[in-house]
Amino acid sequence: MYSSFDFVKLNALLRDFYNLTQVRITVFDDSLKEIASYPERIAPICRFIRENSEAEAECHRCDREACRRALAMRAPYVYRCHAGLTEAVSPVFMGNIIVAYAAFGHLFCYPEREMGRRAILNACRRYGLDEAKLGALIDGLPDMEEGYILSASHILDAVASYLYFDRMVTLKQQPLQVQIDEYISQHFTEDINAGDICKRFHIGRTALYEFSNQNYGMGIAGHIRKKRIDYAKQLLLTRPELNITQVAEACGYADYNYFITVFGRLTGVSPRRYRALHGADERSHRRDAIPETALPRNAAAPFFHQFVFSVRPPD
Repeated sequence: MYSSFDFVKLNALLRDFYNLTQVRITVFDDSLKEIASYPERIAPICRFIRENSEAEAECHRCDREACRRALAMRAPYVYRCHAGLTEAVSPVFMGNIIVAYAAFGHLFCYPEREMGRRAILNACRRYGLDEAKLGALIDGLPDMEEGYILSASHILDAVASYLYFDRMVTLKQQPLQVQIDEYISQHFTEDINAGDICKRFHIGRTALYEFSNQNYGMGIAGHIRKKRIDYAKQLLLTRPELNITQVAEACGYADYNYFITVFGRLTGVSPRRYRALHGADERSHRRDAIPETALPRNAAAPFFHQFVFSVRPPD
């Protein structure tokens, strides 16, 4: 559905990532089909675990869930897989459209060596694997500190952005999904809803829901609501001359009380409180700001808040 990949550039980039981090990296398309990886072969411990069909199926399930969470967060997601190994995934976007995922994994990251060894053996016990062989493979894994993995995930996010900016992945044509995304971005402050979008683009509600859930991690109504509240937060900090009613109207809310309710539900505070809490920081930031074009994709928030480091496999 989406574009072709420039494999010459892509493979060179993945090789550079590996040379820098000594961590295997993989790129999947939006349907989670593997496009490229470096090195090509997965780690011996993963090859051994995947010899069990149940474990292999769980690996794929774990990958899908991690990608779903990264998509919902629109940021890198670092986690421990079902086998107790540490992995990370970062989404690749064109505008608001997901086109690929960059991921690394198969890493041993525990405070103590023996603790990690026991954790991996316990996690894999249900697959009936040869524990002596599995233990030997665990012993061959290098220790990775959490800080090192966090740094590697930061670089992974930069790689994900670079895939798009250097046109290593491009759209073959402008599909319906892109048209819908552009329409919502241009009209979200107007009185639009799922029915209007379905009618305009001649698609059914089920197809629209599937598109929205795949690309935004939520329904169309939720996505429009989020865009409106994100815009409201921007106006509250950058347009101090606007009162709350004017901000609500500018974001597409004719009902002031409903705007207050939605804003509070999504942010945890009222619009007035949000402006009071963040207004001074924003003014200070604007005085010392780096030009927006120089900021990385996720520079709006501290990196350590952009992902979850889970000590359990995704539910």
